[in-house]
Amino acid sequence: MLLTLEGLDGSGKTTAWEALRHAYPDATFTREPTDSWYGDAVYRSLGEDDADPLAELFLYVADHADHLSRVVRPALADGDLVVSDRYTDSRYAYQAASLADTDLQRPLEYIRGIHGAFTREPDATIYLDVDPETAAARAGATDKFERASFLAEVQSNYERLIDAEPERFVRVDAARSPEEVLDAVEDAVERLVEAHGDGDSDDG
Repeated sequence: MLLTLEGLDGSGKTTAWEALRHAYPDATFTREPTDSWYGDAVYRSLGEDDADPLAELFLYVADHADHLSRVVRPALADGDLVVSDRYTDSRYAYQAASLADTDLQRPLEYIRGIHGAFTREPDATIYLDVDPETAAARAGATDKFERASFLAEVQSNYERLIDAEPERFVRVDAARSPEEVLDAVEDAVERLVEAHGDGDSDDG
């Protein structure tokens, strides 16, 4: 089963991912951007306000392709639970926002089309929902993707993704206390893992 954690920067997503590592010690825990040299290139671009958004998109795509072949697909083939802190939905939501002011038509659909030929879709996604202003304040706005105005566009893209596949997403109110958020995430993951175990175990 491929389970992903999504949300705005500052939503508490990574904290929840860390907590799940203790609850599921036998699972494969991973993240995007990765710690590969592809991921290093992505992190370098994050600090560049004038990075070309289309070039930046393809850095993320390259990192995702490597992530799939090196980590995700092998773990799924071994029957592992795979939990990823960010995955394709982050790309669709964030990079579509980055490309919103370019000449590219319908950026979210364009990005999904690129991934459609090779990606492995998540079986379920936990979405930690928090408003852009709170997210920006928590994240500290340390890079261009953490500013409230930008995060508002990202949030809008996430909502479009959720509307398109409501059965895949579990929304968690991330405006609550950290303890309440972690409890909600752990409860949701337990239900999802049990439901997946009762259903089709095909790793796709």
